[in-house]
Amino acid sequence: MALPGAEEIRALHLRHAPTQEAFELVHTHCVIVRHITRELLARAPVRADTELALAGALLHDIGVYRLYGPDGTLDGADYIRHGVLGHELLRGEGLPEELCRFCSHHTGVGLTAHDVRAQRLPLPPGDYLADTMEERAVMYADKFHSKTAPPAFLTAAAYARHVVRFGADKVRSFERLRAEFGEPDVRALAARFGHAVR
Repeated sequence: MALPGAEEIRALHLRHAPTQEAFELVHTHCVIVRHITRELLARAPVRADTELALAGALLHDIGVYRLYGPDGTLDGADYIRHGVLGHELLRGEGLPEELCRFCSHHTGVGLTAHDVRAQRLPLPPGDYLADTMEERAVMYADKFHSKTAPPAFLTAAAYARHVVRFGADKVRSFERLRAEFGEPDVRALAARFGHAVR
């Protein structure tokens, strides 16, 4: 499978970003998630397809661009859809399914068909779970940086406190990821990117 390189992916972001501000927010977040993914996989006990995971990290949030209105405002109410929107966008670009899945299978610590039904989420019925090590690494890495205003890094303890509101099963899912990959050094990245740590 031919994977796009970092510059091709950056060009894809630029093509779909509605504004320069949106590009800087989303692409920078994806670059940060790529750094964290690389760190997590470097110490994983099982060999992974690192190049696939790094490309997936750079693409995982590209669907966010489709949530910006004509006035440049982000539609936060429909944010849960950014993964499926990104999957559709990448499929439309002719990218392989293995890359498209990084978009639709990274939300939270995974969404099940039961979650979609029970919470009446505006998503097509189905499971949106990270099935491969590469998908799990990107999903987990994503939990350590937030695109809030201003953007910030989260420690594992901070995300663990956040995930409690979604139920015990999601807490267990996060703890399994934490056991599988350990905790990244977010303080070093925070200093590099000039973002706070929460």
